[in-house]
Amino acid sequence: MTRRTSALAAVGVIIALALVALWYSGRTGPDAGGIEIRRTADQNVLVITIDTLRADALSSYGGRAATPHLDALARDGARFAFAHAHAVVTLPSHTSILTGRYPFEHGVRDNSGYRVPDDARTLAEIAKDAGLATGAFVGAFPLDRRFGLDQGFDVYDDVGGLDISETEFTMAERRAGEVVTAARAWIAGETANDRPWFTWVHVFDPHSGYTPPPPFHQQYADDPYAGEVAYVDSALGPLLDAARNSARPTLVIVTSDHGEGLGDHGEATHGTFAYESTLRVPLIVAQVGAGAPTRRQGIVSDRPVSHVDIVPSVVDALGLAKTDGLPGESLLGDLEGASGGRTAPRIYFEAMTPMLTRGWAPLMGVIEGRTKYIDLPIQEVYDLAADPREETNLASRSASATRALENALKAFGATLPGARRDENAEARARLESLGYIGGSAPRRALYTEADDPKRLVELDRLMLEGIEHYSRGRFDEAIAAYRTVVTRRPDMLVAYRRLAYFQWEKGDPAAAIASLREGLDKGGRDIETEVRLATYLVETGAINEGLPMLERAVAASPDDTEALNALGIARARAGRPADALAAFARIIEREPRNVHAHENIGTVHLGGDLAAAAAAFSRALELSPTSSRAQAGLGIVALRQGRRDEAIARWRRAVELDPSNFDAMYNLATELLDAGRVAEARPYIETFVRTAPPAFYGEDIRRLAAVLR
Repeated sequence: MTRRTSALAAVGVIIALALVALWYSGRTGPDAGGIEIRRTADQNVLVITIDTLRADALSSYGGRAATPHLDALARDGARFAFAHAHAVVTLPSHTSILTGRYPFEHGVRDNSGYRVPDDARTLAEIAKDAGLATGAFVGAFPLDRRFGLDQGFDVYDDVGGLDISETEFTMAERRAGEVVTAARAWIAGETANDRPWFTWVHVFDPHSGYTPPPPFHQQYADDPYAGEVAYVDSALGPLLDAARNSARPTLVIVTSDHGEGLGDHGEATHGTFAYESTLRVPLIVAQVGAGAPTRRQGIVSDRPVSHVDIVPSVVDALGLAKTDGLPGESLLGDLEGASGGRTAPRIYFEAMTPMLTRGWAPLMGVIEGRTKYIDLPIQEVYDLAADPREETNLASRSASATRALENALKAFGATLPGARRDENAEARARLESLGYIGGSAPRRALYTEADDPKRLVELDRLMLEGIEHYSRGRFDEAIAAYRTVVTRRPDMLVAYRRLAYFQWEKGDPAAAIASLREGLDKGGRDIETEVRLATYLVETGAINEGLPMLERAVAASPDDTEALNALGIARARAGRPADALAAFARIIEREPRNVHAHENIGTVHLGGDLAAAAAAFSRALELSPTSSRAQAGLGIVALRQGRRDEAIARWRRAVELDPSNFDAMYNLATELLDAGRVAEARPYIETFVRTAPPAFYGEDIRRLAAVLR
């Protein structure tokens, strides 16, 4: 039988009072005495960020999850009861934490399409210049080094080497225990070298979906989110013990990037709104280790603070000169009992993802004292002291008070996000696996009430449900959910792309192509949608229509690596291997770690240069050891060079890594048959016949079905 070559990788009154109530004592609780803080560069700094952790989840904040290690840390220092993030998605929020600047200052406004600028001065660079060793240990892909937060770190241990299948909604992430183990090993090495260190540890577990490991999955069976939080506390215990037992003073700061909706205001996860459920964060600051005082009761500060206060706090602790231009201030005065009488700052916040990816209205806001203003077409004002759940919108009760809040927001000088850059298919797949819908949406000159996220949140729920249906193999339900979305919001191109993707994966290419054409007709020109349409056209043999579309897309957006990738595939299908390799080479120039480009280079070389093919597939495996396509390609090389057993082993591994790699499965089954190993071949034949999409593998299915008969 003919072997299949590796597939190319396609891809009122209350308001008035609240506005003047801007002074807070900053100290509450039974023991408000100050703590003497040692300010010296000869100390360690540990910053821990817990992804998607609501402030009210920790037991010290009144939450249900048992968090004894973090509670003990709060007793060693200060717990800030009214702390806020500036953004409600991971990358922008962490960029504010590590630069001390608002999102409109550092420019990172969403998880995709933005990079930390090279001229941004990060906390790691500050610490490194002060003589500290610097190490980062990251739990999930949104903080991959490609996004620029690795600036200043000697070691940046991320998950970039883990791979994800574009046909699955699973996320490359590491459990908190694994991240902590890596961080502790590095800390031990720097301690042995007698060097002070700055370590940032990011753990991801409370992010959806919520699957706490044993025994937390049983202890919190009715609240798995709380189970994830309890697990994280347990995993962080050894790391906090290492800081507490350090021979140097160690400043420890624990916070989260944002919270989680958990159904509040109709938001299941985060990213759409900026209510307290997703904007308010825990913040604990303590100095432990050698020379640090032992306390029985920590300080609780109710002063409004935010993420931009973290960099000034570390700078203060290291005894360095204050960095000019940073909007935040040190929190160490709260620990020392010197915070009384300070004026509460205004806190800026935003949620830009709905505008950037769906074409909905942008969200900005300000917290002034305990009054919160949300600037949307339907304005919102809340008195957080009297109404912490934000159930009563006071915006219409006092026009003058609302205008004052509008002016307070305008005083920041915040602008809307700049242009996004394109992400490749791998990055989009990883981010979308979290519900972070990628892509771009057209900007509107005027956003109306119809564009207000409050009017559209139901569509978010439907999109999440569609992904859930798809992940469980319920294609018809997933397609129905997204068909409802595009009916409600006909210009939402991201929904058309996802609808088409589900139809394609179901094995209905004609419907997928029709959905993309409909999206372009109703939503207007969009390069990403055009590239997806052209890719599907090429895959179904309509190269004469698809190839010119891709040429135009690359001419309009030369740095779009996904368009380049699709162009290379189209050129290869058109019998132009040299031109195809040139397109893939342009991707490697821009993104040397682009696994798909290396896989596709190998596939093209299978047409004549087996050594070059093997080199390209091997490079892809170096970058991503779980690359199913690279294993399958090396299997073809091995067979053509007479190494049948190696080819079978490669294809077997490819199918283990990705059960939807039907080319590898077909090759494995047929080669086992030819070798007379019928019993070994039968499970693969049965799986292929049962699961391979007939629209793409019809003849192969019939051939192998005949073998079964």
